[in-house]
Amino acid sequence: MATKRTTVRDLRRHNRSLLLSKLYFDGPLSRHELSQLTGLSAATVSNVTAELSEERLITEAGLVESDGGRPRVLLRVDPAYGYVAGVDIGETGVRVELFDLAMQRLATVEHELSPARTEPATVVAAVVSGLREVIASAGAEESAVIGVGVGVPGTVEQGERVLVHAPTIGWDSVALADDLRVAGIELPVFVDNGAKTQGQAEMWFGAGRGARHAVIVLIGSGVGAAVIADGATYRGSTSSAGEWGHTTIVYGGQACRCGSHGCLEAYIGAEAVLARYRRARGKPVPGETEQDQFAALLASADRSKSAQKVLEETAGYLGAGIANLINLFNPERIVVGGWAGLALGERLLPLIRSTASAHALSHPFGETTIQLGYLGLDAVATGAATLPVADLLEQGADPRLLAKPAPAIRSGAGAA
Repeated sequence: MATKRTTVRDLRRHNRSLLLSKLYFDGPLSRHELSQLTGLSAATVSNVTAELSEERLITEAGLVESDGGRPRVLLRVDPAYGYVAGVDIGETGVRVELFDLAMQRLATVEHELSPARTEPATVVAAVVSGLREVIASAGAEESAVIGVGVGVPGTVEQGERVLVHAPTIGWDSVALADDLRVAGIELPVFVDNGAKTQGQAEMWFGAGRGARHAVIVLIGSGVGAAVIADGATYRGSTSSAGEWGHTTIVYGGQACRCGSHGCLEAYIGAEAVLARYRRARGKPVPGETEQDQFAALLASADRSKSAQKVLEETAGYLGAGIANLINLFNPERIVVGGWAGLALGERLLPLIRSTASAHALSHPFGETTIQLGYLGLDAVATGAATLPVADLLEQGADPRLLAKPAPAIRSGAGAA
């Protein structure tokens, strides 16, 4: 087997990445603590932190008493170093949020999309407009933004060109990052599946924090999951792992939007749940939006047997789907998120747990906790904003310094 030659540049990048990551997740820390926690020599820690401080990536954060000597200086990643943006592209709207480097939310804007207006050009225009709005609202400059993360519905093919395959909104091989650059966004752009960005947010800051093996599920109009194995997101050979919504729950069952039949999404996705309720009710569900209609369904459950039955069936399918995750991946924690998942879980989590228990193997079920996400409706956008942060920590350097030149702008292209 061929061995990889480690260069001085590789070692320097590794040391910078290690120290930045430790300060980001566990800081503030002293240089002495950094040396103990990372195994790097005191001299290496001193040299690297001096570099990072000169670049303004880290800053002093007070003093801590030492054993008999002078107080030690505490260091942390500087929240004011720059901003990161997170974009949640959903089936009914685009949410854009701006954060400082400590992930404190500074501004949020939403643009609604009708189901018939999710073509790439319309979505790109909404993202570009949203980015400029949040940057202006925060009183920032675009040049101060480290990068933009985007969470999308569907599979993201990571490669030389990042391609989005999202059949539920009619996207096939959409080069979203390139399209955003052509529309005038010159910042580093990172794109990933929305369930995976939600998963990273919950693992970093929410209900998944501290777990090494977890599954973070997203239930909205569609259904997906992020599988965390030994602390890392499992992606599969082409980054499509986690399409839990398109696992078969009923052989030959309900038609799914993906073109197959019997998919879990066709039973627990908000669109499918509302369709079942409309059939049972025999008339339209009140509410302008899908979220409004879902809220009306939940509100009527205490007085409507048909609503109660639909919700109990949904909890049953969801519990059985979670049991499959338990049997397949043996996680220590399952986190239920997404706007519909949180709404269902707040009302029906005991039934979901008991159904999962009835269908999962007893030992792995006993080792698993099932709980709701902590980050609410912002989880996908928050997770998207962690993508440029993750790149900064992994590379040990500002993504803007490593970004490839943007492609030439085509004649007539631009933001709407």
